[in-house]
Amino acid sequence: MRLRQGCRGWWIALAAALGDRLTKLWVVNAGRRGALVPGILNLRPVENRGMAFSMLSGQALALSVLTALLVAGLVGWLVARPDASRLARAGIWLIVGGGLGNLYDRLVSGGVTDFLELAFVRFAVFNVADVCICIGAALVIVGVWLDEKRGKAETKGSK
Repeated sequence: MRLRQGCRGWWIALAAALGDRLTKLWVVNAGRRGALVPGILNLRPVENRGMAFSMLSGQALALSVLTALLVAGLVGWLVARPDASRLARAGIWLIVGGGLGNLYDRLVSGGVTDFLELAFVRFAVFNVADVCICIGAALVIVGVWLDEKRGKAETKGSK
């Protein structure tokens, strides 16, 4: 029963990983480049052999192992904590899906395909998996904060 409750929301990870994979195929296979939203977002496919901002470049095996361990740890936490807030759980599933999307790239090609470039600021090129990881982290932070706030309100009310 705990496993089933803990795995609710798995479809979020599946949608994130699939969305990442399909957008990478759409950009790379069709040779898409240029302005997606003029002045805001460009398509510029690049291969990133590291992680964020190309850190640990050329360490595909180490990054793959680390990603697999983090994904497994997060899924384990979801199973162990089926009572966590929906918002935090959704965020973790997004992180898992983003991690799996980038892990697939590393295992298949030794690097991650990034293609989203902000046109209005100098910033790293990123992909849909990265967006899912960032949104997921924000949801986890908000979910934990709301849980803490509710917990303090309940504690005050019971005194």
